[in-house]
Amino acid sequence: AGLSQPSSTRLLADQLAAATRDELVGRGETAELRHVVLREHAHDVTNNLITGFPSESLRAVLDTVTGADGVIAVTPIFNASYNGLFKSFFDLIEADTLTDRPVLIAATGGTARHSLAMEHAMRPLFAYLHAVVVPTSVFAAPEDWASGTADAALRSRIERAAAELAEQMHRRPVSTGPADPFALTTNFEDLLNRREP
Repeated sequence: AGLSQPSSTRLLADQLAAATRDELVGRGETAELRHVVLREHAHDVTNNLITGFPSESLRAVLDTVTGADGVIAVTPIFNASYNGLFKSFFDLIEADTLTDRPVLIAATGGTARHSLAMEHAMRPLFAYLHAVVVPTSVFAAPEDWASGTADAALRSRIERAAAELAEQMHRRPVSTGPADPFALTTNFEDLLNRREP
């Protein structure tokens, strides 16, 4: 959910994704990374909030997130919480579509004092969505980037969180994609044969 280009939020997301992929490959899994840059869909997110209907491109993004085997959610911290674009996007996620989905939360901010926003804002958001948030969250302040790369302490947090996410993903069955909201939950023949008591 970074808003600038280049974005330290995107840099952190890329490093978390690469570390998670490496962990999964080390466990004999194959991994396909799909990046969602919310900045590119900001107008569609706003329009969806107003009209109640996603554009075709936003529907594809929502399906990518809800159909993923694991989610790495990264946002800049503004005013002691996630940014508005991040929240608006997750407001569009339908109830129960992230149930039991492994999620790694991470954030960037101007000072390490903002790191608690992950625990008082991000973790409760994903708990409400019934996702499984891994124990280690990753926060990166400007001092954590030594000449554009993660310093040793940040690198250690990235690797630990990636290992936790990979473990959760490895434990659960592969996703079959986003749930079809129009799928029948009962066989039509069973409905016809059902008798009233």
